Amino acid sequence: MTLPAPIIVTALMGAADFAWADALRRAHFPPERNHLSAHITLFHHLPPSILPELSGRLKRFGTLPPPDARLSDVILLGRGVAYRIESLDLMALRDELAEGFAGLLTPQDSQRPRLHITVQNKVSPDDARALADALRTGFRPRPIVIAGLAAWHYRGGPWELAMKAMFRG
Repeated sequence: MTLPAPIIVTALMGAADFAWADALRRAHFPPERNHLSAHITLFHHLPPSILPELSGRLKRFGTLPPPDARLSDVILLGRGVAYRIESLDLMALRDELAEGFAGLLTPQDSQRPRLHITVQNKVSPDDARALADALRTGFRPRPIVIAGLAAWHYRGGPWELAMKAMFRG
């Protein structure tokens, strides 16, 4: 029997954007620490007991058109680098979930996130700064496709897909 595990909620990128972001992550994330594909985290730690209700809400969101989103900046995380994502539509969906699960959120998930795609983490500040400078060269804000939402079980290693709902439109 599989034990219940905390739930992580992510936004899923379109195929081309995912391939681009995941290639950057594989190229720049320390390989011994890179156990995940590129992702956009909406919630870090929801209780496993809410999975049935969460699944219903994500499936309902899947009936909507994809949210507009854009890569807006390269950001330095101190010991890593990410691309900032701006999306009022995606944040509205996240806010609705946060309101629905308000009493169950961790302090981290109670705060509004700064949406991003991490391409490097857990490196020296100098290495992170060098990559941020390199990625900023020629960077231009651009649209990014948000194709769906997913819930994942966190069991200490790579995440295990619990369910996903793709946007229509």
